[in-house]
Amino acid sequence: MGITCREFKAGLAVTFLGAVSTLASAEELTIATVNNADMVVMQKLSPQWEKESGHTINWVILEENVLRQRATTDIATKGGQFDIVTIGAYEAPIWGKQGWLNTLDDLGDDYDYEDIFDGVRNGLSVDGKMVAVPFYAESSFTFYRTDLFENAGLTMPEQPTNEDIMGFAEKLHDPENGTYGICLRGKAGWGENMAYVGTLVNTFGGDWFDMDWNPQLDTPEWKEAVTFYADILTNYGPPGASSNGHNENRALFANGSCAMWVDATSAAGAIYNPKESKVSDVTSFAPAPISSTPKGAGWFWAWALAIPSSSEKVDAAKEFLKWSTSKEYVTLVGESEGWVAVPPGTRHSTYENPAYLEAAPFASFTKDAILSADPADSTRDPVPYVGVQFVTIPEFQGLGTTVGQNVAAVIAGNSTVEEALSTSQAVAERTMEQAGYIK
Repeated sequence: MGITCREFKAGLAVTFLGAVSTLASAEELTIATVNNADMVVMQKLSPQWEKESGHTINWVILEENVLRQRATTDIATKGGQFDIVTIGAYEAPIWGKQGWLNTLDDLGDDYDYEDIFDGVRNGLSVDGKMVAVPFYAESSFTFYRTDLFENAGLTMPEQPTNEDIMGFAEKLHDPENGTYGICLRGKAGWGENMAYVGTLVNTFGGDWFDMDWNPQLDTPEWKEAVTFYADILTNYGPPGASSNGHNENRALFANGSCAMWVDATSAAGAIYNPKESKVSDVTSFAPAPISSTPKGAGWFWAWALAIPSSSEKVDAAKEFLKWSTSKEYVTLVGESEGWVAVPPGTRHSTYENPAYLEAAPFASFTKDAILSADPADSTRDPVPYVGVQFVTIPEFQGLGTTVGQNVAAVIAGNSTVEEALSTSQAVAERTMEQAGYIK
């Protein structure tokens, strides 16, 4: 049956008005994120969301330390530069309590909040409400080259000690042939070198503060931990180790330059991906090494997405957060990039997916490491704070980075362990006095 001219014109008007409405509601979101592998995949796949939603994205991709600095400044000053920021398990509860983040409990029943691991969800919540949604979560473990171990007649224990790791690094260090005994984070930053050093201090029996918030950085436990770190990295690490963070070390290990690497479980997807790694078929893993206590040897972290309270595009930002952290997004990554590349550590459904379990031999190991990390019980002695490799107080961001700079100076040969820790203790005491924790 045909239509009249009047009906045609009316239909055209409706179509035109709908198009105008869509254009009027389209937003450009500015997203600040870190340059880690999983975030690069998110950026690659985001045009699909842009096409479906009508919104567009202005990406600001930053190195980890720079991201933290810029995001913190913008959030604290309510600058409104970013509509979405990538933050971590450290910032989320602190910034949420300050009212700097929008709550995110209204993404819909189909988002399936219950599918998110309890520990991850709780770590990104304030007063029972989520203030950030997890993109991926991680603990830490030991990557090692099975071919090098086999050729040297070495066997990695089910639970290595730091003494074991030192011995392996010495035997496998072969710089003349381009292989270093171990790669570890050396770049200064509370989330770079201090992520590893913090867990090392834990397992050597140390902590940041006693129950009265007195700094403990000049204790024998700290000296033993940092001395071990300095010895193994300067003797058996790559040149310029004080400039290497997570990304640099991941590239070194994937290129075959490291016999061992203690770092984030989330890197396993890249290391086991033959498209990105030359050692995908000769890599295995073990728990993070321990010393006098197993407590706090493996860290806990989650990279998450949050919406600053200063954003004027909250509805569109929530649409993107729902898309990029959903079960459907995990499937999209698996089908387009390979299942080994999906963002790990956040959802039960990921670890119930046969395709992922088949592609990722590290899957159950990673899940167990994440679920066993306990931010509320990560030290040998009682402490007044929560956190494994960080302390959940606002002052830690500056303090942790300053201590990280002092420790990096040891690796660079510009300071002794004693000097670094003495200086760090003085800074910590001054920081805690100024903040009113101690008198």
